[in-house]
Amino acid sequence: MSHFRPIDRNTAYLLPPSVEEWLPEDHLARFIVEVVDGLDVSQLEKAYQGRGSAAYHPALLLSLLVYGYATGVFSSRKIERATYDSVAFRFIAAGSHPDHDTLATFRRRFLDELAGIFVQVLAMAQEMKLLKLGTISLDGTKIRANASRHSALSHGHIEKIEAQLKAEVQELLALAEQADRADVPDGVSLPAEIKRREDRLSAMAAAKAKIEARAKERFEREQAAYEAKVTQRDAKAKKTGKKPGGKPPKPPAPGVRATDQINLTDEESRIMPVSGGGFEQAYNAQAAVDAGSLLVVAAAVTQATNDKEQVAPMLAHFAALPKSLGKIEQLLADTGFYSGKNVAVCEAAAIEPLIAVARDEHHAGWRDRFTEPALLPEDATPVARMAHQLKTKAGRAAYALRKQTVEPVFGIIKSVLGFRQFLLRGLGQVAGEWRLVCLAWNLKRMAALRLQG
Repeated sequence: MSHFRPIDRNTAYLLPPSVEEWLPEDHLARFIVEVVDGLDVSQLEKAYQGRGSAAYHPALLLSLLVYGYATGVFSSRKIERATYDSVAFRFIAAGSHPDHDTLATFRRRFLDELAGIFVQVLAMAQEMKLLKLGTISLDGTKIRANASRHSALSHGHIEKIEAQLKAEVQELLALAEQADRADVPDGVSLPAEIKRREDRLSAMAAAKAKIEARAKERFEREQAAYEAKVTQRDAKAKKTGKKPGGKPPKPPAPGVRATDQINLTDEESRIMPVSGGGFEQAYNAQAAVDAGSLLVVAAAVTQATNDKEQVAPMLAHFAALPKSLGKIEQLLADTGFYSGKNVAVCEAAAIEPLIAVARDEHHAGWRDRFTEPALLPEDATPVARMAHQLKTKAGRAAYALRKQTVEPVFGIIKSVLGFRQFLLRGLGQVAGEWRLVCLAWNLKRMAALRLQG
């Protein structure tokens, strides 16, 4: 007699199988369906009308995308395949199989509408007692664009290629005019070769025009910043009667730099330095994470290679959140966000900034952890007040939360879920996809918090 369980793949079920019974009660797919079914998707319903045959309900497509991103399945083709292979995806799709074109089109078309869905999920988290705004950690991370950095061309390199192509066109035209074309290799079509090079020259000219437009915008920004610094120095000199110390600001140089680049695949992406060294064609994805729940309360994407100018835009996102979510009282950020202007805008918004002024020493003296700094003078500047607060025991304890909040969220999104590259192209589309990633993370986190009780 065999000691193994029998294997029988041929006997039919006595009763029709139910996917409902195959999925555990606490499964993430159930939670996502429950949450999405509780959202107001009326705007999606009005906009998403089928042409000819009946369309899939937006709630079903949204649930499939969110569950896909929450489990590391980002490709619309893989999601379509999973509706056949995966019990969880079959449960969400209710036995239907939306094709990849439908999923991809829905994702591209309704990324802007996800902003409202994102806020609705935060409101639901608050109703479930999972979210209570107070302390927020802000950080940015580089995520690869859907474009190779080898597709990027600098203005100087474009000019070299242009010269080469123009010379080749002249050579080909000269060969075309010759009665005897003995020098032309067999199989070469001179008109086709000339057209190919002329098309490339047109593309190069368009790329140069875009680089020059960017250079003009950059000069206007730098010129405005330069004039502001000069005005500030003059005002200080007039007030004190002394010449300001330090080097005077240097005026920006107009025009295009030879190193200015554009990517021919995704022209809105930028070459950015990445952690660990090296450079990638990427975007800078920003996230503001609630310190208590690790839920993302605001998400954005920028083309800036550093985080210095990202505090004010994030404060605008905070201001747009419903008042019912609560009041953000404290903002934690690393030294990449530090500037006097950022400290001032936080205080103007009635938010206490705790932004590292400089990198902490790895092996600070043990006494520093148990001593309080001397009292500040009453006329201390906002920056001095913040630096003083960061040296207090309470300030150090609050700032220590930063590494326990936003950095783990980025780590899980990139290393566990595997989201390291955008599928879409263009700043607007990429910003919407990042919001979808953060929405998927929030639902995954809410499911875990609910199980924790």
